[in-house]
Amino acid sequence: MRIKSEKDFFSGLMFLLVGIAFAWGSSSYSIGTGARMGPGYFPMVLGVLLAVLGLIVTITALNVETPDGDPVGSIAWKPLIFIIAGNLVFGASIGGLPSIGLPPMGLIFGIFALTFVASNASDEFNFKEVLILAIILSLFSYAAFIMLLKLQFPVWPTFLTR
Repeated sequence: MRIKSEKDFFSGLMFLLVGIAFAWGSSSYSIGTGARMGPGYFPMVLGVLLAVLGLIVTITALNVETPDGDPVGSIAWKPLIFIIAGNLVFGASIGGLPSIGLPPMGLIFGIFALTFVASNASDEFNFKEVLILAIILSLFSYAAFIMLLKLQFPVWPTFLTR
């Protein structure tokens, strides 16, 4: 059997494996029933649906011919590194890193840091656009998480709120 679309085949395989992992991981929780759902019900259903979708995409990639075989290209390292780094910076700034003396910097600083680091993944970085995006994301995040959901976590750096 020949793979007729590499991109579809490998993305379907990834969906299949992630779905199986979710379903397997949720099996240690109480599943319950549709009427009385336990904590493992949603991850189990989501995992099974993702695995079924992955299986369908994988099988389709073996049967449906694409013009050039839709080859998988090389790994785009720059976007991968900057997006992962942005998420790590966000997590470190929200919670701080006490082991190296970095206090929690809060939600607003974390969103600004995430936005500026992750936007470097693009070849078209524009400081003004990124600044506007960071401001909008900060305002909406503050409204959603602090005002509406009333979550309790630092909004500003701890050295400013003492």
